[in-house]
Amino acid sequence: MPKIKTNSGTKKRFTLTGSGKIKRKHAYKSHILTKKTKKQKRRLTQFGLVDKADEKRVKLLLVK
Repeated sequence: MPKIKTNSGTKKRFTLTGSGKIKRKHAYKSHILTKKTKKQKRRLTQFGLVDKADEKRVKLLLVK
């Protein structure tokens, strides 16, 4: 049986925490930043967690 490859795009976007949760970055932080407030940009810098409903799907793509 062949090995299952990790999805390269997923590997770059998500990381697993020690407790098994999945960390992600927020969207809307890459361009057109002049019209966004300092507060909004600061909050988008912080990491978020993948929703419980999507965790299984993302973990399948991260399988090595």
